Amino acid sequence: MKILIIGNGGREHALAWKIAQSPLVKKIYCAPGNPGIAEIAECVDIEADNIEGLYNFALKQKVDFTIVGPEDPLVAGIVDRFRDGNLVIFGPNKRAAIIEGSKIFAKTLMKKHGIPTAEFKVFDDIKLAKKHISTSDFPLIIKADGLAKGKGVSVCKTIDEANKYIDDIMRDKIFGPAGDKIIIEEFLSGKEVSILAFTDGKTIVPLSPVQDHKAVNDGDKGPNTGGMGAYTPVPQITLELQCAIEEDILVPVIHAMKRENRLYRGIIYAGLMITSTGPKVLEFNARFGDPETQVLLVQMKTDLVPLLLATTTSKLEDEKIEWNNGASICVIMASKGYPDKYEKGLEISGLEKLKGLDDVYIFHAGTTIRDGKIITNGGRVLGVTARGKNIQNAQETVYDAIQNINFEGAHYRRDIGAKVIYQKS
Repeated sequence: MKILIIGNGGREHALAWKIAQSPLVKKIYCAPGNPGIAEIAECVDIEADNIEGLYNFALKQKVDFTIVGPEDPLVAGIVDRFRDGNLVIFGPNKRAAIIEGSKIFAKTLMKKHGIPTAEFKVFDDIKLAKKHISTSDFPLIIKADGLAKGKGVSVCKTIDEANKYIDDIMRDKIFGPAGDKIIIEEFLSGKEVSILAFTDGKTIVPLSPVQDHKAVNDGDKGPNTGGMGAYTPVPQITLELQCAIEEDILVPVIHAMKRENRLYRGIIYAGLMITSTGPKVLEFNARFGDPETQVLLVQMKTDLVPLLLATTTSKLEDEKIEWNNGASICVIMASKGYPDKYEKGLEISGLEKLKGLDDVYIFHAGTTIRDGKIITNGGRVLGVTARGKNIQNAQETVYDAIQNINFEGAHYRRDIGAKVIYQKS
């Protein structure tokens, strides 16, 4: 089987790494890929948003199955294009991917169908938005409606912070048209968790719970990012709680999408807050998370390819997932200044020291090659991932591994996994 993976980040590297282990797969292409992916797949110089170029490539190379990593091509309708041309592709179509493409759509859907989420209001007028916050309780959450690379959400603790963020989004357009409309919603407190599940529109197969770390600095301080690290499993998420999440959130949202004539097939990612009154949805994503995918796939014992195919062909009811014992953890090494302005083109050293190590995996996120050397090419540069007998053991392994890697200004959180180890909320 010939596989095409679309994307060039850590998530796609992890997908390529896992898919390469399947006996069903003979050839992997990745568009556009990165230097890490190039060690296990043939990288193709086609950007992830070039839908027609990707379609023509898959057609020409007789690709059997395409897996979409990032959200942008999903929201733009790549699945529809491939299916219209009778090419098999994993992911939701354009009508279904709107659950991530528009936060307003997702919030309205949840309210309509009784799926637990924070109270919210929608604004397309900057003056009305500011008038609303003048009488609101703080902290509160402000979100850009559209896609913003995981950065379009801010926890505003004061009215001054909220006014500035509204200006940033709606007046200064820091997220472009994604900020034409905003959501202002109540602040939820509790434990945050990511629940991903395969669904073919009728069957749901949840994955192991993951805790992501969005804030750029230790202690969940600083602005939100695309994710600075993650671990799985999450001991606080008991089997009873997992069943409640499936019954009250995952099943209802898939049914709701079907009733709205938006049949959902692919991976559904629910970002949740476990509050004192139960789990509530922060957001839905229409694709694999990053860095959640890294920790999930190194823990997954089951061959990934049959799961992906069964999801696409509506045969998911026959599939089950087996997990390795222990735990896994991923720490993102980022460029200095991320998620704001940062420098590119810095040489990365030490990667060769970690090749061949048991239970340590380096997933490239923002790298490229220049003059035969691997250099930084993004905000999130590497996802250093490790397995261990428990979270503490995996944490020790991952931070030991990081000490071998160097690039100027490298920044990473030093507390990934601490919430479990020290039993902090």
